Amino acid sequence: MADQLFVQDEIIIEATPARVWEILTKPKYVAQWDDLPENYPNEDMKVGSKVVWDLPDGSQSITTIIKADERKRLKIALYCSFWEVKPNYGDLAYLYELEDKKGSTLLKISIGDFSLINDGQKFYGASVDFALEAKIAIKNLAEMQ
Repeated sequence: MADQLFVQDEIIIEATPARVWEILTKPKYVAQWDDLPENYPNEDMKVGSKVVWDLPDGSQSITTIIKADERKRLKIALYCSFWEVKPNYGDLAYLYELEDKKGSTLLKISIGDFSLINDGQKFYGASVDFALEAKIAIKNLAEMQ
């Protein structure tokens, strides 16, 4: 079995965990640091919330919130219908963890395990870039008042 392949990143945000949680779960903010379909509903994201992308080749990419411990942890399962090898549901996911630092928040991002799919290295590389860009955008949004 291949070694696990996770993207790990983190950033200190000068905002409370409550504010960072808003940026992670309110579509009006999520759309500013991640892609959302144009017609995505404007209600807060919670366990069971899905984002479905219909791809040009007829396949789908789907993210589903599978864990939401308010102001602490948000886990979003990733599934792509075109993957030849299908990992167990939730084994390949985005994980956002918030740690209260007395008015500031340490945001930890973990994405993977990409070793579970073919071409995992390609997805890993794209996710390194995503984590870097997303954490900066989340920070900027959370620190705006």
